[in-house]
Amino acid sequence: MKRFHIHVGVRDLEESVRFYSTLFGQQPSKRKDDYAKWMLDDPRLNFAISTRIGGTGVDHLGIQVENPGELSEIAERLKNADLSVHDEGETTCCYSKSNKSWVEDPSGVAWEAYQNLADAEIYREAPKTGEANEKTGCCVAEESSCC
Repeated sequence: MKRFHIHVGVRDLEESVRFYSTLFGQQPSKRKDDYAKWMLDDPRLNFAISTRIGGTGVDHLGIQVENPGELSEIAERLKNADLSVHDEGETTCCYSKSNKSWVEDPSGVAWEAYQNLADAEIYREAPKTGEANEKTGCCVAEESSCC
């Protein structure tokens, strides 16, 4: 089963955690000094916030899947939409090890399709040569190494 994902940049993590915990009626399922994530079942949503993306507001959207078959299905749909898909493969970001692909919609909104494989103790792995991202430090369609 798939889960919708939203990653939002915030100015003050503590204040934002209080707000979203009240809004969602639960505490984050993952909490770090610079990051928090809620895995909601109603609505089925992976909602993440961080102070690491270089700005405030929605950074990117995504679809989280539970198995490699679902990930392949979504990646194929994106390719069929004649969008340039960046298959990132396995990476570490947002305190998780994941397998993911990235795309930008026709308006430039970044989308990721990914499967979380395991938790990680670091926010992100060092980018490979040429993969630095000026916008967010990770999380974009063309040169992604994160979230």
